[in-house]
Amino acid sequence: MIIRGETPVDRLAIRSVVIAAFMDAPHSGGAEAAIVDGLRDAGSLAVSLVAEEEGKVVGHVAFSPVAVDGQDIHWYGLGPVAVLADRRRRGIAEALINAGLERIKKLGARGCVVLGDPAYYGRFGFKSDPNLHSANVPVEYFQRLVIGGQPPRGMVDYHPAFFSRPGN
Repeated sequence: MIIRGETPVDRLAIRSVVIAAFMDAPHSGGAEAAIVDGLRDAGSLAVSLVAEEEGKVVGHVAFSPVAVDGQDIHWYGLGPVAVLADRRRRGIAEALINAGLERIKKLGARGCVVLGDPAYYGRFGFKSDPNLHSANVPVEYFQRLVIGGQPPRGMVDYHPAFFSRPGN
């Protein structure tokens, strides 16, 4: 398996992987591929990595800047992360996330947030923090990883691509 940055020729493969990966996810709204496309189109896809096996894209992870109380404080949001169903439980998502965290550190990240399963993301050092939250998200599922400095306090704002839907 190779983890590498996305290239322009990967766009359709990434879209296919993201759609397929979230097709059976009960928490999915079906917009994950549109989120990745929207971030890319807006120039806000800070880190976009693919996992490739035998020349085929089998996984993808995105990181994009987030604001806290409307301020850019060099924090990023992790997600979406997607792996094809037949390639899960083989460490692909873990490798993508770890590589992505290293990349945002090189960009000067002070921290990262994620919305997801605390048991899964806890292995990367993410923790819930009642002082840092996102609208309409249960505090235990919204987690942060401090990379440098003190953890911020306030409302995390994701890029508008997370809230617009195709055709909107």
